[in-house]
Order: sequence, then structure tokens, then C-alpha cells
Amino acid sequence: MYWIGSFEKARDLYVISTRDSVTGLNPESTVYYRGIAVGKVLTVDFDPSDPLTILVEIEVDNNIRFTRGIFATLRLKGVTGLTQIDLQDSGDSDEWLLPGDRPEQRIPLRPSLTDRLLSSGEEILMKAEQLMIRLDRVLSDENEEHGREILRNLNVVTAKMPKLEDQLGKVLERMPNLIDSTETTLGQIGDLTIDLKAAANSVKVLGDRGDALIASGANVGDVLTGTTLPKVHQTMNELQSTMNQLKRVANMLEANPQALILGPVKTEPAPGEPGYEEPQ
Repeated sequence: MYWIGSFEKARDLYVISTRDSVTGLNPESTVYYRGIAVGKVLTVDFDPSDPLTILVEIEVDNNIRFTRGIFATLRLKGVTGLTQIDLQDSGDSDEWLLPGDRPEQRIPLRPSLTDRLLSSGEEILMKAEQLMIRLDRVLSDENEEHGREILRNLNVVTAKMPKLEDQLGKVLERMPNLIDSTETTLGQIGDLTIDLKAAANSVKVLGDRGDALIASGANVGDVLTGTTLPKVHQTMNELQSTMNQLKRVANMLEANPQALILGPVKTEPAPGEPGYEEPQ
């Protein structure tokens, strides 16, 4: 009995704190640390200062030391329904955890994987129900017909693929000739560019000459307008006056040829002319 009770082993007291359920956890339940049995549960009771908190006192071999990264989970033992304590270290802290029952030294109890699955079971069921509803919408008769139409179109496209590959092969075969033609065209474009450049230079020279010609024409126009045309106008007026006089002489000689020797016949002044006298 002395050997079974391990009375010779010295142990330290630690307290686990939780607000979750600890179903199946009883005094004398084994405490494991990283899979090794290191102690047992002493008591399971409510916190006198906070009825929502459950305190689990455990005793652990005093040769086991914990850091502040230690946490506890509940582990189900087989099919008996009994629960054991499983201690794990997160490795987040290098500070040692001191034994004793002090609030700042209590070990937190985290939900196990099974507890998390059970707590999220309702949410999982709701999501599964929504997923089934959406699948039912996707697999409706209308969408099924659309899917069949898409498959038919894919079948048609697949049937046309060999022809398309043949046409593509012909195009690829013509590519070298097309490249040669392109190079030739580019060469001709280069020659045309040179010719256009020369023509542009010629047009520029012609434009310069045209400007000079326009300037000369402007000067000639000024001379014609200012000098020549007035003189021509005066000459034409004098010529017209002379022609009128010659016409009068010709008319006079035709009517009275002796006027060339005797001079013009004197005529009586007409009314309104100088020397006219009213008859008495």
C-alpha cells in the first residue's frame, strides 16, 4: 500500500481554472504532461468568489516544472466516459510558473478538439444546410439543361478543333513567305521615304522661287498701277478727242467739199448760241 500510494514522492499543488464544462472529471483522475502521467486531480469545485468559474486542484511531482505557457485540456479515457487532464506547453513564455493557489498562477483550461467540434456542430449543420440548399439550386432542371447545352457546345468545338489545327498549320506554313514579303515592302517603303524627302526638298526650293516670283509680280503690278496705266488712259483720251475732230472734218468735207478751199460756210446762230437774235 505504501508503494502503490507513492507516499515517498513529494508533489506540488497547482490550480486549473475554467468557465467551461468539465463533465467526467473527478478526483483521482490522472494528470498527464505531454503524454506522461505526472500527478492526479485532488478536487473539482466552484470558485467561492466567482460561481461561474470552476477550480480544479491537481498535484504534480515536484521534479516537474512548468512555464507560464502551460495550459490544460480534457482528454476522454476510452469508452468509460471518464475524463483526464492533459497539460501542454505552448512555448510562448520562458518564465517559470510557481506552484500554489494564486489567481495569477492558475493554469487555464482550453477546449479540446472534441469540445470545439461539438460546440461548432450546430454552426456546421447550419452551413451544411445552406450548402445543400445552394446545391439544390445549382442542380435545378434549368441549370441541368444549361449544363447539357454547354456540353453539347463543347462537343461541337472539340469536333472543329482538327479543322482549326489544319488551318493553323497552313497559316504557319505561309508565315515565311509573308515575312519575306513584309521585308520587301519595308525596303520599298524606305526607298519611297527617300524619294519623298528629295521631293520635299524640291518643293521647298520651288516654294522659295515662287516667293521671289510673287514679290517681283507685286512690284510689276505696283509699277503698272501707278505709272503705266495712267499714261495709257491719258493717251486713249487724247486719241479719242483726235478721232472726234477727224470725224467732224470728214463730215464737213463730205457735205461741202469746197470748204477745204473756201473754208466752212458760215451759218446763222441757232437759238441759245452767241449772236442769235429773235426775229422781229
